[in-house]
Amino acid sequence: MQVYIVMFQKTLLTIVLTLSATVVAAADWQPLFDGKSLDGWRQFGGDADYRVEDGTIVGTSVADSPNSFLASERSYDDFILEFEVLVDPQLNSGVQFRSHVRDDGVVYGYQAEIDPSPRAYSGGIYDEQRRKWLYPLARNDKGRTAFRNGSWNHYRVEAIGSMLRIWVNGIQTSDLADNLTDSGFIALQVHSLKDPALAGTTVRWRNLRILTDDLEANRTAGDPEVPQVSFLVNELTADEKRHGWRLLWDGRTTAGWRGAKLTHFPRSGWTIEDGVLTVEATDGGESTGPGDIVTVDSFSDFDLQFEFRITEGANSGVKYFVDPSLNLGPGSAIGCEFQILDDKVHPDAKMGVDGNRTLGSLYDLMSAENLSAPTRSKTFKGVGVWNQGRVVSREGRVEHWLNNEKVIEYDRNSQMFRALVAYSKYKVWPGFGQWPEGRILLQDHGDTVSFRSIKIREY
Repeated sequence: MQVYIVMFQKTLLTIVLTLSATVVAAADWQPLFDGKSLDGWRQFGGDADYRVEDGTIVGTSVADSPNSFLASERSYDDFILEFEVLVDPQLNSGVQFRSHVRDDGVVYGYQAEIDPSPRAYSGGIYDEQRRKWLYPLARNDKGRTAFRNGSWNHYRVEAIGSMLRIWVNGIQTSDLADNLTDSGFIALQVHSLKDPALAGTTVRWRNLRILTDDLEANRTAGDPEVPQVSFLVNELTADEKRHGWRLLWDGRTTAGWRGAKLTHFPRSGWTIEDGVLTVEATDGGESTGPGDIVTVDSFSDFDLQFEFRITEGANSGVKYFVDPSLNLGPGSAIGCEFQILDDKVHPDAKMGVDGNRTLGSLYDLMSAENLSAPTRSKTFKGVGVWNQGRVVSREGRVEHWLNNEKVIEYDRNSQMFRALVAYSKYKVWPGFGQWPEGRILLQDHGDTVSFRSIKIREY
């Protein structure tokens, strides 16, 4: 009996110690809303009506108003934020975080998207009044099923250092690495209306709370099926390194690259400054200046990502499955091309067939269109700002992505692909696009175009 008593005492002590540890490590959540008033909040932007009703904050849309924001008076840097939201299915909304307001009253910064439309990007991350979509849910099909129209939805936003992650109803929707802004206020958005008849539609928030201490102990384990998107410049995240990514350009030197028709890197015309690789403008011709540059290595199955910035009217491209030996005369080296172009200004956009020479297209073969959100146009963030491109090649299947939305998909081993080649400028190159491997190329087309954050993962 004495043995059992001792064992019981030890078990009881273990339980007490465990409970004590739990109490010590308990999350110290702070309410952002007292349930009765809008004390601690102030409004920016538009004229939407914000009021308190039955323990919820109610935002009501109005016609002829820009986006409205009810912002916290306090700023936050690292935190875990939770809230519940109920939105009219006809109204777009969002919750800003690490956000700020300009002198003209315009709010900018990260937004946890609330999107009840068929696009279903709720829980994505949008950069209000800056870089637009950073994490559209085109990269996360499972996340697009998380939001429930007509019901209260629970959001969890974790902003810890450069890692920004969101869960909706317990399903991870976003995994973003970005370090542009490290602090700012939280704000509740009532979106502007495209249709004045929708005035009076509402969005409601409740149970808003925030945690600013013991964040590491309280962060949520990520879903390994949710892809991470990174905007860190010329830098790999720990997650990217674990998954086999490497920088294809180191951000500082010409290592790993050479001229497409040279044994060395061009002596001039390509510049490296502040982590940006730029081909300088010449006469607008194809490889009539310093010439294309290619990787020293060849690739077959891969995921290639890069950022590009064009000047007005510019033309360029990123090619893959390039064989530099095929064309040693005038013009660009031969390979499949992710077209980079100012569609509004450059005449090439109106050439070819049905837009197959526009931005994001498989040049002269297939036209780029938004396959991720078919009712919307492809996303281009503009001239003079950074855009993201991506090419995925795996077992013959190839995809082009523009700003994290798919715009091209094809099978390079198919009869359809061969038929497209047969009616293109590439018909003179036997086996075009079907070689087992090839170089990656950045094109000189005589216009100023910049690149950075060029990285690749091989399968």
